[in-house]
Formats: sequence, C-alpha cells, structure tokens
Amino acid sequence: MEGKTTALAMKLLIYSHFFPPSVGGVETVILALARGLAGERRADGTQEFDITLVTQTASGDFQDAGLPFRVARRPKGAEFRRLLRHADVIHCAGAAMSPIVGGLLAGKPVVVEHHGFQAICPTGQLFQEPQNVPCPGHFMAGRHSACLQCSSTPRRIASLRLWVLTFLRRFLCQHVAVNIAPTAWVASMLRLPRTEIVRHGLPIVPLIPRQTVGHGTPVIVFIGRIVTTKGTAVLLEAARILNEQNRRFQLRIIGDGPERVPLEKLAHELRLDSQVQFLGRLAEEQVTGILAQTDLVVVPSLAGEVFGMVVAENMLRGLTVVASDLGSFREVLENTGVTFKTGNASDLAAKLGHLLDDPAATRQLGAAARQRVLDFCTLGRMIREHAEIYRRIISEKAS
Repeated sequence: MEGKTTALAMKLLIYSHFFPPSVGGVETVILALARGLAGERRADGTQEFDITLVTQTASGDFQDAGLPFRVARRPKGAEFRRLLRHADVIHCAGAAMSPIVGGLLAGKPVVVEHHGFQAICPTGQLFQEPQNVPCPGHFMAGRHSACLQCSSTPRRIASLRLWVLTFLRRFLCQHVAVNIAPTAWVASMLRLPRTEIVRHGLPIVPLIPRQTVGHGTPVIVFIGRIVTTKGTAVLLEAARILNEQNRRFQLRIIGDGPERVPLEKLAHELRLDSQVQFLGRLAEEQVTGILAQTDLVVVPSLAGEVFGMVVAENMLRGLTVVASDLGSFREVLENTGVTFKTGNASDLAAKLGHLLDDPAATRQLGAAARQRVLDFCTLGRMIREHAEIYRRIISEKAS
C-alpha cells in the first residue's frame, strides 16, 4: 500500500527594503503578514507557506531567531539570485526594481504590494516640493517638467534619475502577476493592470479604558514621524487658532524626526508652550497610557499615505480621529471620523472646535470607528486574501 504524499510548502519570498528594527507602516504590515502566513496550515495540519524575508535593513539588536520564518539581510548578488530562483512566488513590498526584474527573468510569479506611489510619482510621495503641497498627479498627467522641478533643494541630476526610474517601475508593474493596492483610492490612482485591493490588517486589541485629565482638560494627540509630509506644522497653526479662541486643551505630540526642533521653535513662537508637549518616541505602554487620556487623535498628513495605519490603529482603540481629506483616509474612516481640507489649519481648527464642544458626539464617533475597523480591515482578512492570491497565481502557472 502506497503511503500518502505530503504536499510541499509553497516557497514564498517576501522582499521588503525596510524591516524591523526600522520603524514604520511598511515594517508593521510586512512583519504581521509574514508572521500570519507562517502560521497558515492546510487541512491535514501541514505548513502551507515556507517564508524567506529579504531586506536591506541591518539587524541591529532585533532578534531574527525569534521569528517563525527566515530573514536574509542584505544578501549579496549571487545569494540574492539564488533566493529568487528557489522561490515559488515573489512578493515585493513596494515597486522595488531588483526583485521584480530578478523574479521576472527567473520566470517567477511576482506580486507587488504598493506601499507608496513609486509607480506614478518620482518621489513616491505625491508631494510637490519646495511648495510643500499635495501633488495633483503631474507624472500621470504628462506634466513632466513639474516632476523634474520637484525637490526640496535644486538637484537636477537626482530629479532626472528619479523621473526615469518612475517610467521603469511603472513598466515593470505592468508585467507582474498581481498588483496589490491597500485601498480602492490607491488602485484608482495607480491605474495598473491586474490590480486587486487587499486592505492592511490590524490585530484586534481591547478598548483603552478612558481616564480623565485633571480639571477635564481635553487632550489632543498626534502620533507619527515628525517630517514635513505628516503636517505637524498645520496642527500647530490650528492649535494657535484654538488658543486665540480661549479654548482649553492640551496637545501632545508623540514621535520624533528631523522637523522636531524647528517645530518646537514654532510652537514657542506661536505662544503654545503651556498647551503643547513634544514627548519624542515613547515605549508602547507609555503611548497606551497617554491615549487613555486622549479625546481626539489628529492625523494631518499632507501626502504619501496609501492607507493610514495610524488612523486605523486609533479607530480600533475607540478613539475619535480627525484626519486630512486624503483619499485613503476618507476611505478608511468613511463616516466614523472627521476630515478637514488637507493643509488648511483654519478648517482643522473649526473641526476640532466643533468636537470639543460636543463630547457626546465625539464618543459616539469613537465607538463607530472601532466597529468600522472590525468590519473593514482585520489582520485575519489580510492574511487570508494574500494567501488566496498566492494560491491562485501558482494554480494559473501550473495550468
């Protein structure tokens, strides 16, 4: 009697230029995806995915040995090509050229998940510099002179290089097996063939018990990297308007980045020293403690957002989110939060003032926001939908 043949696990190579210990939205999503897929089992209990994660991020003090998948950090050319050849499916976190080209040349199905706008924007941010305003889509509209002039400082050769690479990335993404967009809005912006929408997923966390700050002063929080595109300066200007209206509030800014010192100076110039605290990067338990006292979370990004993990994470915590009206934020929030005109401090101040005046409505929005995430973007759904894509393209390749 012949024994049963055990199906081999699908060899999945996930390429993510950034990975822990680096901190960011891409790192969070890819780590959760790889962990989840590593735990997938077939009906007979056998492992379905054999995962190797390739990254250009150094390990630092991060312990790769504790992960349920292999990590190859900064593999050299020959080793990188070997990893690509041995994979059944290659998943690229972003339009990274080397794994896409290598995978296509090796005849492997390549999946590109778009964590930025590199296939339609030379900087990948949809952000026009030095004007520091959202880009209306110059590259896709054929206004290439605007792309070549887009830079915080004049760098003609660098801008030309990024512009040429955008054409190449777009060409490559038109020939991969599947393009994944985390929102329908991003899919509409990319306009790439074989695009499927798989929303980023979050693990379910409990509601944060609400704590009241002394004298009931409302607390407004910003969480994120302190860089120009995150719009922290817009939030400070809105805080100035609220202060001039004699409203009571505290603004706590959690995070760090190259713009922190200039923004601390700006807060002082706007006479907000008693209302604004720059807390820097905090441990998770410290963030949780602050959010337990928080009334509103503001996400004032100017550009570069394909989903909005900070938006969804705080919705899941049951907090009311006020976000700029970028397409991705509107899609994630739907009607369970408040949006304001991107970059418009006066509109932001008006929206914040309205919510501060109506705490009952604010709490109702927070409860609805949590349910929205539970219905819209759970971690389990994200992992299942990725797994279904990999199974399908392997089946199509075999037929």
